[in-house]
Amino acid sequence: MISSAPFFRSYLYAPGNDPRKIEKALASEADAVVLDLEDAVAPNRKEEARESVSQVLRSRPAKPVFVRVNAAGSALAEEDIGAISGPHLSGLRLPKTESAEAVRGVAERLETLGCEAGIQCLIESALGLELAPEISRSHERVVGIGLGEADLAADLGIRDEAGLLYARSRVVAAARAAGLPGPVQSVYTNVRDTDGLRQSTEAGKNLGFVGRSAIHPAQIPAINEVFTPTEEEVAEAEGLLARLDESAGKGTGAFVLEDGRFVDKAVVESARLTLALARRGEEERVP
Repeated sequence: MISSAPFFRSYLYAPGNDPRKIEKALASEADAVVLDLEDAVAPNRKEEARESVSQVLRSRPAKPVFVRVNAAGSALAEEDIGAISGPHLSGLRLPKTESAEAVRGVAERLETLGCEAGIQCLIESALGLELAPEISRSHERVVGIGLGEADLAADLGIRDEAGLLYARSRVVAAARAAGLPGPVQSVYTNVRDTDGLRQSTEAGKNLGFVGRSAIHPAQIPAINEVFTPTEEEVAEAEGLLARLDESAGKGTGAFVLEDGRFVDKAVVESARLTLALARRGEEERVP
């Protein structure tokens, strides 16, 4: 059985070869941690990082742990996947994804190793963006897609934030058309700009992103706050699902809300997402 991707509000990156930062990430308020074997690790430290991440996974970490491996098809990626595949890997992040074939190759490798982790594909080039719909549907192990905005902006020659709007909307549409959750929003690189982070995260949420990656623990509270539903949103979602159960018991299966919205599958999925994210907030408050 392939591991599904639960809804997380926040993912905190940590370099795979830095035990101190890994420890801080696991102790942070982030819903999940992403241990990085790719860009954050120098070429001469890859083996060290691989072993460090493998040890973390063997230790049964209390927090969900994802691992960003090196680009598919590379010798480094083969070694990464072989080292980290196991029962405690929550998911694999595949950077620089540019083809469905590459994703299927990684999926087959995971199957050979008996690892049930799903794959989150990162789109970081014009080619990857063009093929996002195919990548989203490439294999049942694909549980999410997202953008690596720094590399994508460089590839496209984008010099302004507005230039990423098309890419963001395209990846949201590709994910939802494939039946995947809304994408995880890319990192906000200015660690000190909390107001900018909050505004950017709210804008991403409004575009259809669900959750966000971070590069520093100080960014997590703002991200969690934005993606934690309000009491009103939770009450509305609970009421909608209660009415749905009631209508199902009467054999009707559909109804119209007071504001005129027809309750269909998409509305129901949105309500369930709201409650799933709310539960993350409740777990955070448990001592």
